[in-house]
Amino acid sequence: MKLKLTALALSALMAAGPAMAELVFPSLSYRTGPYGANGIPFADGYADYFTLLNERDGGIGGVMTRVPECETAYNTEKGVECYEATKGDNPLIYQPLSTGITYQLIPKVSADGFPLHTMGYGRTSAANGKIFEWVFNYPANYWDGASIAINYLLDENGGSLEGKKIALVYHNSAYGKEPIRTLQELAAKHGYELLEIPVDHPGQEQKSQWLQIRQQRPDFVLMWGWGVMNQVAIQEAANIRFPMENFIGVWWSGSENDVIPAGAGADGYKSLNMHNIGTDFPLYDDLKTHVYDAGMAAGAGDQMGTVLYNRGIYAAMLAAEAAKTAQEIHGTAQINAAQMRDGMEALEITEEKMAALGMPNFGPAFSVTCENHGGSGRAKIQQWDADTQTWTILTDWIDSDRSVIDPLIAADSAAYAAEAGVEERCN
Repeated sequence: MKLKLTALALSALMAAGPAMAELVFPSLSYRTGPYGANGIPFADGYADYFTLLNERDGGIGGVMTRVPECETAYNTEKGVECYEATKGDNPLIYQPLSTGITYQLIPKVSADGFPLHTMGYGRTSAANGKIFEWVFNYPANYWDGASIAINYLLDENGGSLEGKKIALVYHNSAYGKEPIRTLQELAAKHGYELLEIPVDHPGQEQKSQWLQIRQQRPDFVLMWGWGVMNQVAIQEAANIRFPMENFIGVWWSGSENDVIPAGAGADGYKSLNMHNIGTDFPLYDDLKTHVYDAGMAAGAGDQMGTVLYNRGIYAAMLAAEAAKTAQEIHGTAQINAAQMRDGMEALEITEEKMAALGMPNFGPAFSVTCENHGGSGRAKIQQWDADTQTWTILTDWIDSDRSVIDPLIAADSAAYAAEAGVEERCN
């Protein structure tokens, strides 16, 4: 009994003592619910990259990383609960992978002092760092995505969309509504007609929407979908024999999960992508050695090389490089959230840096500044081959139309600043 009490006393002393140095990157993941199939590969890629850094490099700057997961089920209320449950754990950055959760967290992280990275989702005008000090959405945002899709169609149609009809099939949520204003502005500029077709959560029933498309006969369909909505939309498009080469999804509507269920009917479907695809990168050799073969892969370890797994890796890489930048700026390896924010705002991603990380040409080169939290605003177009069950990149990086997007960002961020009582910075 005496030995047992001594052991208990020692455990209590250790618990009360200072914690071991570590860098905490919470994962507000969702492995359950109607969006779990898309949340799983992202969460696996995110976790595996940090595991690699721990096993191969001894962490970041000599400090080990930790990635605690909190299940949100893509539910906004649960996402906020996860934030509240983890913010006392000295987190460096939040990446909720949900526009609904993002909108609720923006005022919270701004008040609490935690960086929020919403990579290609969330509130688009957060690209304006003069207003959104703690929020970043590099390397591109929804309005970039809408403009890139239109620029691609312009290029494919001899530089003119005059008289064309373009339908937007969108998730009837804050996420799905994000590109509407941009597409309306671009319609006025380029002379096309825009049809707005909402799909209610989770998107399993779309008969009426695709009947409308069959009746209206748009020249092109754009999609802002997520989860099962994408699968159903692609199958319905195939059912009405809509030409798949004229059907383009945003980067959240372009994973293997979206196209494989439709079989041959998905052949030719296109989507945007903010990074490259597959496993043909030196990084994967290191992942195999230090993570997969070591039995340390997250989840079932079966997602390697998929679009959303690569996106999770990409998000983790950007976070890790921002942490390294913060360590350099502040001269300490054990950085805090405020220092991490500084690293994110000074982040520079070059082709040389990506090559050194074993990820050559993985994403666009970009730099972040006080004014610009949105990155390069570039993406590529990929196309699905149903026979080979693979995506093929069709284009180089495509720029968005800054003459349209920048004024929209300025107006929306100014409205937020007025409502929230935020003063501009970076002066």
